[in-house]
Amino acid sequence: MILTVTLNAALDVTYQAAEIDIKGSNRVDHVFRRAGGKGVNVARVLAALGREVLVTGLAGGPTGQAIIADLDAAGLPHALAPVAGDSRMTLTLFDTAYGSAGVFNEPGPTVSPDELGNFAKKYEQLLETASAVVISGSLPKGVPADFYATLARIAADRGVPAIVDADGEPLRHAPDGHPAIMKPNHEELARAVPGGTPEEGAQALRDRGAKSVVVSMGERGLLAVTPDGTFRARMPYNVEGNPTGAGDALVAGLALGLVERTPWPERLRRAAALGAAAVAAPVAGDFDREVYDHIHPKIDITQR
Repeated sequence: MILTVTLNAALDVTYQAAEIDIKGSNRVDHVFRRAGGKGVNVARVLAALGREVLVTGLAGGPTGQAIIADLDAAGLPHALAPVAGDSRMTLTLFDTAYGSAGVFNEPGPTVSPDELGNFAKKYEQLLETASAVVISGSLPKGVPADFYATLARIAADRGVPAIVDADGEPLRHAPDGHPAIMKPNHEELARAVPGGTPEEGAQALRDRGAKSVVVSMGERGLLAVTPDGTFRARMPYNVEGNPTGAGDALVAGLALGLVERTPWPERLRRAAALGAAAVAAPVAGDFDREVYDHIHPKIDITQR
C-alpha cells in the first residue's frame, strides 16, 4: 500500500470556459467538483494504475465532509484525521481557447497542537502497512514549517521510503528528514536554493540529507540527481491542456518506481509520461491514457 499525506486537503472546483475575461462576465462550459490536494491527486493516479493506496491527512467542517463523500464515491480508501476548522476550497479557471489555467487556493483551517498530535499518532499506525509514503502540498495554519521533515524522518525510522513534494519553508526543511526523493519544480527549487543551476540546487538538497532530487522543468522534462548518477528526461513534444495536477501524476510515477525498485531511466520515463498525460486531462488527478501510451516510448533519457 502507498500512503499519501494531504494535510491541507481541498474540495477542488474547476471551471472550463473559452476566452476567459478576468474583468468581465464569463459563461462556464463545464464544472468539475472533487476532493483534491496534491496527495489526493497522487492517490487517484496510483489507483487508476491499479496500485493499492490510502489517503490520509486532515479534514474538517462542511467542506471536509464533502471531501470525504467524494473520496467514498471515487472508491479511494481514506483515513483522515478530523479538525474543528473547515477545510479549504480551490478554484481553477481553465481557458480552453488558450490552454491556460489560473488557480485560486484558499489557506485552509487553523490546526491546533492536539489535532496535529492526533494526526501524528494515526500516521505512525498507518506506516505499519505502507510500502512508501508521499508527503505533498501546502501546510495549513498551525502546522510547523518543518513538519514534513518530521513525517519523512518518522517514515525513514520505520524503513518506509518517503517522497516529499513541497514549496517554501517546508521544502527548505524537508532534507532534514532524509526523504528518499524530493520533487520540487524548477521555480520552487530556485526559491529554496537561489543563485545556482537546477543541478547545483538539486545537489545542495542532497547534501542536506535528501537521497535523490527530481526537478520538474515543464516542457524541458525532468532532471534527477541521484546516488546512481545524474539523469535528464527530455520530452519529444509539448502537450497542450490544463497543467494543474501534472506534478502530482509525475510524483505518482516516482512512487511506483520507488516501491517497484525500477531503475532510474525507466522510472523517469514513466513519471514524465504520466505528467504529460495529466496535462491532457481536464482535471487534476486524471491522466489521458492515449497520450501516455503515445509519448512514453518517445521520451529521451540520458545519464552522465
